[in-house]
Amino acid sequence: MATCLLALFYGFSCLCKLLLKRRDQACYLLAYECHMPPDDMKLSTDSCVKIVMRNRNLALEEFRFLLKTITHSGIGEETYCARNIIQGREETATLEDEIVEMDGIIFDALDKLFARATSISPSQIDILVVNVSMFSPAPSLSSRIVNRYKMRDDIKSFNLSGMGCSATLIAIDVVQNLFKSHKNANAIVVSTESLAPHWYCGVEKSMMLTNCLFRSGGCAMLLTNNRSLKHQAKLKLNHLVRMHTGSNDEAYNCCIQVEDESGNRGFRLTKYLVKAATQSFTKNLQVLAPKMLPLREILRYLVASGLHNIRTSITSQNPKAAGGLGLNLKTGIEHFCVHPGGRAIIDGIGKSLGLSDYDVEPSRMALHRFGNTSAAGFWYALGYMEAKKRLKKGNRILMSGFGAGFKCNNIVWEVMKDLDDVNVWKDCIDSYPRDLNQVNPFMEKYGWINDDYLGFVRFDISLFAIE
Repeated sequence: MATCLLALFYGFSCLCKLLLKRRDQACYLLAYECHMPPDDMKLSTDSCVKIVMRNRNLALEEFRFLLKTITHSGIGEETYCARNIIQGREETATLEDEIVEMDGIIFDALDKLFARATSISPSQIDILVVNVSMFSPAPSLSSRIVNRYKMRDDIKSFNLSGMGCSATLIAIDVVQNLFKSHKNANAIVVSTESLAPHWYCGVEKSMMLTNCLFRSGGCAMLLTNNRSLKHQAKLKLNHLVRMHTGSNDEAYNCCIQVEDESGNRGFRLTKYLVKAATQSFTKNLQVLAPKMLPLREILRYLVASGLHNIRTSITSQNPKAAGGLGLNLKTGIEHFCVHPGGRAIIDGIGKSLGLSDYDVEPSRMALHRFGNTSAAGFWYALGYMEAKKRLKKGNRILMSGFGAGFKCNNIVWEVMKDLDDVNVWKDCIDSYPRDLNQVNPFMEKYGWINDDYLGFVRFDISLFAIE
């Protein structure tokens, strides 16, 4: 009898330890801030055309390709670009240009973050993760932050590069795993991208696309596993699943930095990109769906799929004709934060998941207002949801993103309280959503350009000098 009681007590104590350990592994988002560039970095229609016309290698065919791409990109006239590009120095960017660009974005976001989260000072940060894919100086960008804010000597700092547009979610995964071995810890994640030296000046169409999509932006997030700060949290991390399909050569090469035949460095996007995104997203959902969807939806899907397979085998129908048998993600998710990387990706993911225009509106509007800000894009879309007062306590948000390599990363957040804080959208939220199918200003102003005009401009390029 005594042995049984001892065994029971031991088992109970082990269970208590496990539960207490899991309590310390919670990950809460206390605050986040997106960078708002100054007006002198704004890239209007006229500014875009001036930059394009400076590329003397462009023929009419390439110019028309750029015009068509911009027209259908879903990007508006109020996005931002690096100063050296606007000033006409895209081919001669210096290290100073890169550092000034990063300092302007990162320090602005962090200054606003610490001003908002007044209960946490820089000296209380235990973990720092910075992700900038295309720029990795020495000392690292994370070291520049430690130096600027005089953070503690024992801070755990990490600098991620080359991880692509979903790097924010990777950085959060790093923080979440570190929280498992650090109690009552505070973490900062900083995400942005360097554009200053990476404007493509060649004529290869698959490499010109990035010039039309990528824009300046960045964000900073404050996370903690300190349960005493739970009441201050905006979001709680429920699930995070990462998928890497880089073993497939086509997936690995569909989004890659290379040099063209003339030696111009740029980012090549191939036609396989959409297929790679679809395949990796499907594999990711196979792992994530059972964790985030209610049991009744999983059972419904299994029964419906089984009946469909039986019916297909009997009637010899096309096995791909699943006819609406897909999982209904809305049974476990209220809001969808698709990375605003491009109109085709947003529309493709929305269609594959059966999402409405309302569901993908935050991503479409973030793309229109700020462009593709790489790993920071999620937070501009989330800011839109918050500014529109969509996020209510208990709601769940699915963040879905893709990155070079090829990677697909998904996060499920739970909203901890009704959110309606003023953020980066404060000056323009009342003018959104906008009708993106209306006539594009690029086509209105420059759709008439022909070979004779291009020749005239190249004869006297000073006509397009930046004032």
